[in-house]
Amino acid sequence: MRLAQVAQRAVDLDRAAAFYTALLEVEPVARFDPPGLLFFDLDGIRLLLDRNAPSSLIYLHVANVHETLERLDGVARIVSHPHVIFRHDDDRLGPEGHDEWQAFIEDSEGNTVGLIAFQRP
Repeated sequence: MRLAQVAQRAVDLDRAAAFYTALLEVEPVARFDPPGLLFFDLDGIRLLLDRNAPSSLIYLHVANVHETLERLDGVARIVSHPHVIFRHDDDRLGPEGHDEWQAFIEDSEGNTVGLIAFQRP
């Protein structure tokens, strides 16, 4: 079994499309309006932006949390600045010997989105 899709609330699809295109650096793959659905492909997992979905806390893996925030300057509000959560002593939850950096932003629809990067100390 594998994760197929994650839904996130998006009241304004045009605004959400612009925000997530800037964040993900890819264009949406499909839009159905009505009923108000917008899809992005995240390496085989669908991110569905849906007018009727509840808000979810999603975490996105990025190459570098700091660089991602710099790229989104003026586009996303920072909820929590980059910080190290912990160092991975084994590979159960991330690459062994790497620090896990996290930051949180607010998307165009008021949802919180987590950003995660694994970096060697």
